[in-house]
Amino acid sequence: METTVVPAIKPVPWLAIGAVTATVSVFAIAQGLSYPLLSFILERQGVSPTMIGLSAAMSPLGTIVSSSLVPMLVKRLGGVRTVLCCAAFCATLLALIGATQNVWLWFPLRFMIGMSVIPLYVLSEVWMISLAPAHARGRFMGFYTSTISLGFALGPATLALVGTQGWPPFLVGIAAFLICGLFVAAAAPRLPQFHEDEQQGTVRRFLPVAPTLLLAVVVAAGFETAMLSLLPSYGRAFAVGEAEMATLLTVFIIGNFALQVPFGMIADWWSARAVMLVCAVLTIVGCGLLPLVLGTPAQWPVAFFWGAFAYGIYTMAIVELGQRFSGSMLVAGNAAFALMWGIGGISGPPSAGVAMQIFGPHGLPAVMAALCLALVLVGVVRARQRA
Repeated sequence: METTVVPAIKPVPWLAIGAVTATVSVFAIAQGLSYPLLSFILERQGVSPTMIGLSAAMSPLGTIVSSSLVPMLVKRLGGVRTVLCCAAFCATLLALIGATQNVWLWFPLRFMIGMSVIPLYVLSEVWMISLAPAHARGRFMGFYTSTISLGFALGPATLALVGTQGWPPFLVGIAAFLICGLFVAAAAPRLPQFHEDEQQGTVRRFLPVAPTLLLAVVVAAGFETAMLSLLPSYGRAFAVGEAEMATLLTVFIIGNFALQVPFGMIADWWSARAVMLVCAVLTIVGCGLLPLVLGTPAQWPVAFFWGAFAYGIYTMAIVELGQRFSGSMLVAGNAAFALMWGIGGISGPPSAGVAMQIFGPHGLPAVMAALCLALVLVGVVRARQRA
């Protein structure tokens, strides 16, 4: 009589997943705190809005420059050592920013912070993708991206507790970076290792392999940064009060993290690529609804679901990345995602701002809809080429 051997189900490494989640959540709080903190300080010093914007742009510029270096760092130092070094470097740089209080000195310091934070993001994503069970990767990555969004939202809230004066807010950020390192050091034996003989992937090799995923990251980054930067100006053009627009942005951000796990569950059952394209289509619908609902009660549910669908584009891109790649190409892919996020973050607000100046306030939703439409068209064309 034959017996059927049922393969053992690999246990979920909850401790390692918990450590990575805690690391990225604390790190996101530090990042979310630093941006408004430095802007408040510069405003008190009488620095012009243009200079404040240029200063803030140094961090994503550093991201773009350093993203292609991440695979090399991981190859030479290993994942854990890379994160520990970068966390310590970020804490040191933030301390120097707090000590100098000079807009010109902050330019190179913020640039170097941008270079240092990217390995933290890249490796936390790689670890989470590698640790998540294949059959439930979508919901795990949905939870991961929700955690990042929540951390960024809690960053400004932290300033309400500790204030923006003196060293207390800087000490919170410094402690957060150091805590990130402690979490990773404690979980090091449980985290996936990247062996030297596997390190064949580079950002340059990855770029032509997954154009739709890379475009999805650019679209998601450009959409998010443009909305956060210019939606208040859009509301002002229609005489909507600042408090109401700030609340609308909050609802938009809440939508960012509230529905990513359900989206991930659908991707596990259906297809990450299909969910991504549906999110892009529904984001276009949101762009069309914005002029119709702004200033009415319908703006609140529209903003909530609009934020969810827009950020779902990025979540689904990460899920598909984990489904298609592993090893060094997974590291290279996440580094390429960081590069594309920096490009989208820098190009999105200026593009939408120019459109608003030329075509009026409706240039904002028009540009956002055009970005998502481009993603849908590229996704459909690539799908037909594979068929």
